[in-house]
Amino acid sequence: MPITQRNIPVLHRKEWQMMTVLPAASVSGTLFIADPMGLADTALYITNSTTHWLYSHSQDSYVQIPSGTLSGTFAAGSCGIYYPWSITYTANGGSTTSATVLASTHNITNLAIGATIEFISSGSNSGLRRKITDIITNGGAGNVALILNEALPSSVLNGHTFRLSTGRFFIMGSGSVAAGIWKSFDCGTLAWSGNLGITGLPSSWGTEGRLACACSPEVNYASGTATAGTSSTLTNSSKTWATNQWANYQIRITSGTGIGQIRTIASNTATIVTIGSAWSTTPDATSAYAIEGNEDFIYLLGNSAITMYRYSISANAWTTMTPTTARAAVPGAGMSADFVLKTKNSVWADESNIQDGRYIYSLRGNTTTSIDRFDIAGGTSGAGAWANVIYGGNETFGNGTNATAFGAQIYIRKDNLHRFFAYSVTGNFLSPLAVNFVADGSAVAGHRLWVKSLDEVNTVTWLYSSGSATTLVYRIMLY
Repeated sequence: MPITQRNIPVLHRKEWQMMTVLPAASVSGTLFIADPMGLADTALYITNSTTHWLYSHSQDSYVQIPSGTLSGTFAAGSCGIYYPWSITYTANGGSTTSATVLASTHNITNLAIGATIEFISSGSNSGLRRKITDIITNGGAGNVALILNEALPSSVLNGHTFRLSTGRFFIMGSGSVAAGIWKSFDCGTLAWSGNLGITGLPSSWGTEGRLACACSPEVNYASGTATAGTSSTLTNSSKTWATNQWANYQIRITSGTGIGQIRTIASNTATIVTIGSAWSTTPDATSAYAIEGNEDFIYLLGNSAITMYRYSISANAWTTMTPTTARAAVPGAGMSADFVLKTKNSVWADESNIQDGRYIYSLRGNTTTSIDRFDIAGGTSGAGAWANVIYGGNETFGNGTNATAFGAQIYIRKDNLHRFFAYSVTGNFLSPLAVNFVADGSAVAGHRLWVKSLDEVNTVTWLYSSGSATTLVYRIMLY
C-alpha cells in the first residue's frame, strides 16, 4: 500500500518509551557513561563515590558492581567517558586459534564474546585482529581461554599481550583533587584500575565537567599503502592532504612492514606524515596504514575555567593545553564536550581537507546560547584552537542541560524542561526534536543523555534520557 503524505505524521510520531527506573535517583553529579558510537550493550551509572551500576540496554536492567571508592566529595563536576579498548592482558599460552590467561590475573568474562582482540607484543601475531567467538572458563579458577574466529600465523605464547574491544569507563570525581579521584573500570574483567595519575590537574574539580575522546576501533578517516618511510615519517605520494590537517590524529600500520605500530601524528605535508616518536620498524612500500582518532588522548573541560587538560593513557599523565586561540569565555552549568566522529557527509570526510574526527563541540552553558568548537589540528603546530560557532540559535542552555553527539547531529536536552533539540554540525543549525511531557525534577548537574544503536549500521538508534532529580529514564527513536 503506498504511503501518502497524510500517513507521515503517524509513522514518524515521536513516542517516548519509559525504561526501567534508576536504582537511585539522580542528584548533582550523577552520570551515565555510554559508548558514543552506540554499539556497546552496557553503560555505567555513577550515583556517588562508592555506588555504581552497570546497565544493560538489551535487558533494560541494572546490576551493582564493586565500588570504585573515588576520592573527593562527589557532586557537580564529576564526569566520565567510554574508551573502546580494554586494559592490556598478558597471555600464559594458547594456540593459533585461542589465547589463554590466568583467571587469578585476568578473569575475562563472557562480555568479551563477539569482541575484537588485537595482539600487541605477540611476535608474528603483533598487530593482527580477530573476533572472540567463545570463552571457556572454570568458574574463575585456572585458565580462561578465548576462542578466535580465524587462525593466527603462529601460536599464542606465554608473555604475549593483547587487548579487547570490550572497553573501559574512565571516571573523574569531584572535590579536592587527590589520589583516587581519577580511575577506570575495565569491562572485560569487571575490575577497577588502581589510582591513575593526577599530576598536572588543578587542586580541585567541580561546578561542571566533561571528558571527550575521539577513539573508536570502528572508525578510520583515511587508509592506503605507503610509498616510502623513514624513522619518523610515512609517505604516500598519491595524496593531496592540507598541511597539518592530521595533527593529533594517530596513524596505525595495518599490514606489511611494521604492522601493529601506532603513533601520534605531529604534522603533515601534502604527502608526508611526521610522527611524534620514532617507528620501531621503519615502514616501506608494503606498509598499509589507517589514520584514526587518537586512542592515547582524553580531554577534560569544565571547572568554570577556559583551561583544558589532556590525559595520555600511555604515559598516565596530564598536560595543560595551550591552544593558539583560547576559549572566548568560561563554561559553566549545562556545559558539554563531544567529539564529532564520522558525519557521513562527503565534504567533512574529504581526505584532502578532513573535518570528521577533528572537533570537540562544547555548549558553554551558563544560561547562554553559545556553542564553542575546539579544533585539535588547528592553531600553530597543531596546538589546537577554539572558535565560537555562529549558528543563529536563540535557545539558552543552563543547569541540567545535556548534549551527546552522534553522526552529524548533537542532541541536546535543555535545562530541566524536557525540551530536546538536534544541532546539525554539517549544516550549522539548531532544530526542534521532541518534548517529553513528563515533568522533570529540579535541575542538577551531570551527564545523563546518550545513544544506543541496534547494530553497526545504525538500523535503529535510540536517544536515552535520564533527567534531573528523578529515577525516570526514557528513550525515543531517532529518525
